Amino acid sequence: MKHHYLSDIEIKLSLGSKEHGHADGQFFWPRRLAFDHHRGLLFVVDRHNHRVQVFSTDDGSFVSKFGEEGNQPGQLLNPWGIAIDHDHDRILIVDSGNSRVQSWSLSDQSFLSCVNQSGSQDIGLFKLNGIAIDKHHHRVLVVITGNHELAFLSLSDLSFLSRFGSRGVRPGQFRAPSAAVIDDDRHRIIVCDSGNHRVQVLSSIDGSFLFEFGSRGNQSGQFNYPQGLCIDNHGRIIVADCSNYRLQAFTSEGDPISFLGSTDGEQPSEVAFDEHRGLIAFTASHRVYVIGANQWLPDTFTWRVDRHRYAPSCIKQAILTMTMIRSVVDESAMSMIPNELLFEIFSFL
Repeated sequence: MKHHYLSDIEIKLSLGSKEHGHADGQFFWPRRLAFDHHRGLLFVVDRHNHRVQVFSTDDGSFVSKFGEEGNQPGQLLNPWGIAIDHDHDRILIVDSGNSRVQSWSLSDQSFLSCVNQSGSQDIGLFKLNGIAIDKHHHRVLVVITGNHELAFLSLSDLSFLSRFGSRGVRPGQFRAPSAAVIDDDRHRIIVCDSGNHRVQVLSSIDGSFLFEFGSRGNQSGQFNYPQGLCIDNHGRIIVADCSNYRLQAFTSEGDPISFLGSTDGEQPSEVAFDEHRGLIAFTASHRVYVIGANQWLPDTFTWRVDRHRYAPSCIKQAILTMTMIRSVVDESAMSMIPNELLFEIFSFL
């Protein structure tokens, strides 16, 4: 297993500061992260500031924020999870302190709806943490940390569908699960089973147990209260191994590949992957870092023609400039370079 440290990695963006703050662009224990691949935005759940902040992935500039402290619709209390639902043009937020899920418009971040089921006999949304979208089955997966279980809601109206799991250490049981992602390509649910210091992989069809990996410790492949996870475009699993002060990367089958350690005593707690730009974002105490995936995990990401519309603005501008130059220079070598190769070149600048 290869060892890397943040001090050895070129950091694309560093948001926030070592100390917590309340101004725009500062955080007080940021939690879940989500990329809007279409617009080049990064959404950060700013937990103890009771809001969500939005940043450009081009230069890290502050774009907007929404939410304020309270228990009314459109207000938040210690929010935790976030998911981007492009099909319905909305943002889903786990309003953990209010035991509910709320939604905002993805286009203009206006408030849309509030679903509070804490009094339902079907499901008690007690201490919600994670949320993920199961596109194949038109469902929303919610991680109910306080009940040690997972639940499915309807993607259309967020109504309750089913729940599964219980407290325990056996396969399919959980102790304070903290996050989950859907592996659409493999029809799997990957759960960060924090209190059991492991990751469990379940079938997204019926929730049945498939396999698990990890145990408590600080060696390769072990965890100490992992908090967040994501998958990259190869199906590799990246885990925020919080109390071991590192990120760990695994194959889709749970075999350890590499770790990225913190050098400033900061605890990585959440991680997200931008499949269209090849970026990894993770929280570390009161900061958020964004790195190029290839800086840590080589060959994770390559440009393709279908990704050009999602390119960072700096690369788009460079390509436009080069295209204009070669259009006025006859029979130059530059005129023979296709756009996709230019994207490849400029992605490394």
